Amino acid sequence: MRIGELARRTGISQETIRYYERIALLPAPERNPANYRDYAPAEVERLRFIGNCRSLDMTLDEVRQLLELRDNADARCGEANALLSEHLLHVQHRIDELTQLATQLEGIRQQCQTDQATRDCGILNELNRMEPVQADADSEARHVPGSHGHRPG
Repeated sequence: MRIGELARRTGISQETIRYYERIALLPAPERNPANYRDYAPAEVERLRFIGNCRSLDMTLDEVRQLLELRDNADARCGEANALLSEHLLHVQHRIDELTQLATQLEGIRQQCQTDQATRDCGILNELNRMEPVQADADSEARHVPGSHGHRPG
C-alpha cells in the first residue's frame, strides 16, 4: 500500500510516517517501480503500536525501547514493565507539578476581579512583581508534551 493508505488506516500523518522512517522507528519500505513507497500490512500494526505509545505521552526513546522488546520474542516482559513504571512515575510527578501550577495561576487570577484599566490590573501587576522561576536543568525532559494541547511527532 502507498503512504496515503497507510496514513488513512493508522490515523498518523504522512509527514509523521516519513519522520518515523528517518529516525528508524519504522523500517524503510520497499519502493515500487515508480519509486513510490510500498508498505506491507505489518506496518499498519507497527504504526498503531507507535501511535498508542505516543497517545500515552511516551517519548520516542521509550517507544523505541518498547519496539525493540516487541520485535524480540525472547526478550523478557519485565523490561517493558520497568519502562512503564518509570513512565508512570514521570506522569505522577508531572501531575503534582501541574497541580502546583494550577494553584499558582488561580492565586494570580484572584488578583483581578473587575474589568479595569490595564495599569490597575492585578494580574499584570502581579506578573510584573513575581520573581522569575528558575527552571532546573531537567525540566524540559520532564515536560509532558500534551499539556499545552499540541502533539509533536
